Amino acid sequence: MTLEEKIERSKTSIFKAVFPSTTNHYDTLFGGTAMHMMDEVAFITATRFSRQKMVTVSSDRIDFKKAIPAGTIVELVGKVVHVGNTSLKVGVEIYIEQMYAEGRELAIHGDFTFVALDENKKPTAVIK
Repeated sequence: MTLEEKIERSKTSIFKAVFPSTTNHYDTLFGGTAMHMMDEVAFITATRFSRQKMVTVSSDRIDFKKAIPAGTIVELVGKVVHVGNTSLKVGVEIYIEQMYAEGRELAIHGDFTFVALDENKKPTAVIK
């Protein structure tokens, strides 16, 4: 399997409803909750790509482009964007969908870097 095929096969998409319990006093999704969901999708993507133990070592940049209101559906999409020797980077996008209308728009984008670990919790080569 080529690297491009492996990247495509590891692409991860998860849908969630935005309930009031996850929103702030403006009735929009807490930024920290969005980051938590993004890190989870990034972790799943990294693990599906490498099939190794992976840990987050950084979130390089997270751009909040649009507030995510309560009562919407979000799709989180993770995709490997770079593979190094012991690390890889996953880009995650969150899209907003209205529950009762068509269409969607990009709300948040972020990049997360992961390192592969061996049985002694030391960095090891990412299986490409």
